[in-house]
Amino acid sequence: MAKKRGKKYQDALKKVDSKKEYAVKDAVQLVKDIAYANFDSTIEVAFNLNVDTKQADQQLRGAVVLPNGTGKDQTVDEEESNEASAKVTREVHIKEINSMLKDFDDEEVEKIHEVLSELHEKYEISE
Repeated sequence: MAKKRGKKYQDALKKVDSKKEYAVKDAVQLVKDIAYANFDSTIEVAFNLNVDTKQADQQLRGAVVLPNGTGKDQTVDEEESNEASAKVTREVHIKEINSMLKDFDDEEVEKIHEVLSELHEKYEISE
């Protein structure tokens, strides 16, 4: 079943010739003419560059700087930063401890676990 489209969409569709290849200036003007949304809409552009990306000298790499940036500046609260840093550090220590515990037998691991539990309680380490 075909999707029913609105009147504004159908009017815009009548103005576009899908068989025609538009020049860049004409395409931009056409997009501006048929815009029917009450907000700044987005358009998608595709370019056929006729390059063979498997060839090293024809690969495309690059970056584009947008005129108004990528959006809102991101700020990180100092407290959040410290918490994240502590979490990462704790995870690194846990991995190191686990790798060291592989060399011990079960009895020694239990003793180490008891010592770590005492340290946990003594320094009130939250998880």
